[in-house]
Amino acid sequence: MESLRDVKRVMEREIEKGSCPLQFEYLEFGEKPFQFIESEKKLNEVLSYLLRLGEYRGYTEHLVGNNVYMDLDMLCRKIQFKRTHSPVERSEIHWKIQRYKNKLKPDYAGKVCLEMVQCIFSLPENAAEKCRIVYDGQETYAFAMSNKYILGLFTHCEAARKSAVEDGVEFVHLPEEEQKIVRLENVRNVLFQTLLLDNVAVENGLFHAQMCTVMLLK
Repeated sequence: MESLRDVKRVMEREIEKGSCPLQFEYLEFGEKPFQFIESEKKLNEVLSYLLRLGEYRGYTEHLVGNNVYMDLDMLCRKIQFKRTHSPVERSEIHWKIQRYKNKLKPDYAGKVCLEMVQCIFSLPENAAEKCRIVYDGQETYAFAMSNKYILGLFTHCEAARKSAVEDGVEFVHLPEEEQKIVRLENVRNVLFQTLLLDNVAVENGLFHAQMCTVMLLK
C-alpha cells in the first residue's frame, strides 16, 4: 500500500492538472454509527442500497460514478478499491460479495453490523465559489475530480478509520460493545466497504460524505 505521503504527492499533481482541491480533514462518529443486521434478507438489502442496485438504481444516478467500492479479485484473492461506470460493474461486485459472504458464513445473532462514519472535507474559499452550481433549482456543488484524486481521498479516509483511536476520535458516548468495534477489537472480517460521494452534504462550509463498512464480528 502506498504511503499517505506518496498519495498526497499524486493528489497534488492531479490538482495541477485541474482536479478540484477537495481535502480530507477528519473522521467523525455520530450518535448512532452502527446498525446491526439480523437477517440475510436485510444484509442483501443493505448491499443493494450501497451499490445502488435494484430499487436504489436510480438514486443520484448521475453521481454514482464518484463512489469508491471494495472489489474482490477472485483469482488472486485480493481486495482492491475502485470506482464503477455502470450498473453492470456494480452487479459484478455484488455477485463477488455474495460469494465472499457465503464463504465467511455470517452470524446474524448480533454479529453483523453496518458502520457509518462521516468523512469531513474542506475546500479553499476561492475553490468553493468555483464549484457552486444550480441543479434542479437548488444551489449545490459539483466537484470535478480525477480517478486518482478520488481514490486518494478514499485512502485518507480509510487510513483515518484504521487509526481512529490514536487520532483521538470521540466515541465515548457509545456502549462498550460498540466502542470495541471502533477500536476494531472484535471485528472478524470486513465484508464490504464504500465511500459514498454521490450524496455529499454541506454543513458550516464543510463537506460530509459517508464511509460505510459491513463488518462481521467475533
